[in-house]
Amino acid sequence: MDNSKIGLHISGKFNKELEDMRDRVLIMGGLVEQQIKRAVTAFSTGDLQMAEQVIKIDNEVDALEIAIDRECMEILALRQPAAFDLRLLITAIKIVIELERIGDLAERIAEMAIQLSETDSSNRHKHYFELVHMADLVENMLHGALNVFARMKVEDVTLIIKLDENVDREYASIIRQLVTQMMEDSRNITRMLDVLWVARALERIGDRACNICEHLVYMVKGQDVRHLTQAELKKR
Repeated sequence: MDNSKIGLHISGKFNKELEDMRDRVLIMGGLVEQQIKRAVTAFSTGDLQMAEQVIKIDNEVDALEIAIDRECMEILALRQPAAFDLRLLITAIKIVIELERIGDLAERIAEMAIQLSETDSSNRHKHYFELVHMADLVENMLHGALNVFARMKVEDVTLIIKLDENVDREYASIIRQLVTQMMEDSRNITRMLDVLWVARALERIGDRACNICEHLVYMVKGQDVRHLTQAELKKR
């Protein structure tokens, strides 16, 4: 972890407070990464035990969100930070919101896996290869964003955001396949709608990973790059 931007304060306690806060954000991010992987595995394989693990982890994620928010507010009130320190705290608050919402999406996928566990599993693996591949893409995006936060260097942000194009293409491909299946046999509609919902959740996770990247550019560079095109972002 790069602490070159932290540790320049007279108060060693202030330095440690910032480092501890950042460590907790990364721990929360690691838990959310586990949620995504396990939720998609549970949905595609019908593993109820893994689905329950995702739901249990979400309780930890929620608790961390509350704790990190409280910690950031206390630092803001007591230390009155400025410049990079202020941006770090504001960004941390925004990141934990994104992570909590990603965790909620993963939890919903896990809950759906439990609900579908007693239905006919004859088509269980159909279309799930695409879902697993899509999940891998969004996991890579989130992991890359967390690495940027750990290193506090934004050179990889444009590459991470560019991965979202692959996620969107995968999502569009899954939609086309599902619509075809539903048209061919109306008995597929319920199952295909479930798969479609999971694909949509993964697409939203990719969008939230992009949001984290934009927050990180603000943290490091002090520039608001929301709503910029990829070319404009790369130039910045």
